[in-house]
Amino acid sequence: MRILTLITGSLLCLLPISAKALPLEQLQLPDGYSISVAARIDNARQMTLGAEGWLYVGSRREGKVYRLRDQDNDGIYEQQETLMRRLKMPTGVAWHNGDLYVAAVNRILRVAGVDQLQSESLPIRGQLITDDLPDATHHGWKYLRFGPDGQLYFNLGAPCNTCLSDDPRFASLMRLNLKTLQQEVIAEGVRNSVGFTWHPQDQSLWFTDNGRDHLGDDLPADELNRLTDTGGHYGYPFVHGGDLPDPDFYEGQPLAQFIKPELKLGAHVAPLGLTFYEGQQLPDIDHNDLFIAEHGSWNRSSKVGYRVIRVDTDSRPLQAKPFITGWLQGESAWGRPVDVITDRDGSLLISDDKAGAIYRVRYVH
Repeated sequence: MRILTLITGSLLCLLPISAKALPLEQLQLPDGYSISVAARIDNARQMTLGAEGWLYVGSRREGKVYRLRDQDNDGIYEQQETLMRRLKMPTGVAWHNGDLYVAAVNRILRVAGVDQLQSESLPIRGQLITDDLPDATHHGWKYLRFGPDGQLYFNLGAPCNTCLSDDPRFASLMRLNLKTLQQEVIAEGVRNSVGFTWHPQDQSLWFTDNGRDHLGDDLPADELNRLTDTGGHYGYPFVHGGDLPDPDFYEGQPLAQFIKPELKLGAHVAPLGLTFYEGQQLPDIDHNDLFIAEHGSWNRSSKVGYRVIRVDTDSRPLQAKPFITGWLQGESAWGRPVDVITDRDGSLLISDDKAGAIYRVRYVH
């Protein structure tokens, strides 16, 4: 595939000229970094790497799970196939020991030996692992990852803006034992987390959480959290950000009983997928650096988010620094970052469900 190279200041943009052009020249990165389009995928959400060069991508609106491969190692995933279809919000995907796990609201499915499937056999239905999950679609889309313990972790968002539910699994992070199918709530009071990952050194679980709406433009802050004790409570719906009582649900509890966020990210920025950097290709980034995709606000009078930020978890106090900006131009956004992972070559992959793209970020000089 031919590539069109654009150089704008310190930003190098590589665009597949067979694809409908995206305005990558509007994106701002640190000096020495380039961004290119690695694939065009409708409504691309969570990503996970398989074996043998495969990349798997979930979607929310399309009902599809995609299988991609870079056949000639040119940085572009030119082989693109629909692995599964007609699913209910199959946003969450996780590869583990040769199998792909897919979350579709109330179901978790498995595609065994997914990397070895022949193209002519696709799409495939998958094997049901469990359908013992709520069928609510409000915040019902899932994020999946396998933890260091080999168990499957996922989110279960609140079925509302703010409410108390009879089902204690709502507004939580959960763990599923695939041998016994036992479900366990590992974190309560988590309104809507759509991204979590483990620290490469101490194996602690870090996760984002999206705050409630309709308290104004600047409240409450969205959060970056760290799991300290299994079963801990992170506040929702009683308290937001560790110190803001909810006007409708706070019941006078001591604020100290709720776990405070590691970092307040600002109201309505909508932090989703996040990852600790796992490669060696980016020379000024180490394995304690966390990248977070901010999907962007939907009901704020002046839009915020629509960017990728970087957090050095070694620094105290923690600070978020912009890493990629420019998807938001004035009050108009042409892209919305969703997930960030490290590819095999050490570059970063970023999914964008609005632009229908997966970007690759490299260090070039």
